[in-house]
Amino acid sequence: MSTTTAAPPTPSHRLRTLTTDRPVIVLGVVFVVFYLVTGLLDPSLFTSGGLRSILLLACPLAIFAAGQTIAFLTGGIDLSVTMVANFAAYVAATQSGAGPLQAIALALTVGAVAGFVNGVGVGVFRVHPLIMTIGMSSVLLGVVSVGLASGGFLTGAASVLPVLSTVGGGTLVGPIPLNVVVWAAVAVVLLLGLSRTGLGRNIYAVGDNPVACRLSGVKVWQVLIATYVIVGVLAAIAGLLISGSSGSVGPSQTNSFLLPSIAAAVIGGTSILGGSGGYAGTIVGALVLTVLNRLLLTLGVGQAVQQIVYGVIVLGLAWVYVAVSGQRSD
Repeated sequence: MSTTTAAPPTPSHRLRTLTTDRPVIVLGVVFVVFYLVTGLLDPSLFTSGGLRSILLLACPLAIFAAGQTIAFLTGGIDLSVTMVANFAAYVAATQSGAGPLQAIALALTVGAVAGFVNGVGVGVFRVHPLIMTIGMSSVLLGVVSVGLASGGFLTGAASVLPVLSTVGGGTLVGPIPLNVVVWAAVAVVLLLGLSRTGLGRNIYAVGDNPVACRLSGVKVWQVLIATYVIVGVLAAIAGLLISGSSGSVGPSQTNSFLLPSIAAAVIGGTSILGGSGGYAGTIVGALVLTVLNRLLLTLGVGQAVQQIVYGVIVLGLAWVYVAVSGQRSD
């Protein structure tokens, strides 16, 4: 009777396993390298103020990316998140006279309603998420434009709530901005929710095999509606934080966060095909992209060159992850 001995894993196999099972480790190394390189070019990054600026900018990006992460896990995507954020920020600012609780509640309701409509379109009417959310973004842009027209419902006094200015731009302690508290709360809820709740498990299951979910009795349409409602609320929260840190609102204020929010989720190891990934990698992905942006600004390149370099590095990191993890669309 002969016995066979399994061959020891090769270095490439170890790297593939590490990247697939623990992408946070790989991304952590990338983040440290980017941070050190940027700090050598701009020593102010090694100061308390430099660290604070990174965290302050990474927070809203990470919250946007949280929504993209759970949308990706179902095999979907949400391209309306920035317009939801813009609209929610406008609602909070125009309703600031009614008090912070009512203004913030209305803003979060805007996010929930927009997410509900997206979820109904995707889950009930089977509209492709890309088409559905692009359409929602266009509708919201039109609503904001009409609201800002003469005599519209968004005209009149619009002032950012003091509580949002404090949370969005204040300091908790040392280099830690106050908005990190909101980010931490979102992270805890998502990390525990995705791993320890029935909805979280169903989100993964729907993204992995929606047909099997339907056959096993899972109401896929309900899971998708719940998912997009959460995405909408997260977008509203991000919009409120951005309005607080900037002290203003605008119809296109958060638009620049759309592609980075998608990139952070992809680089963080969440498959856009669904069923694989998580928010832990997205957190580090958001930090990586924030430091990357600081690096490009430090190099003093023009806006056009920034976009080219930004896109090349994002695509390069995504390609490396796919290459070593073996993840393919087929």
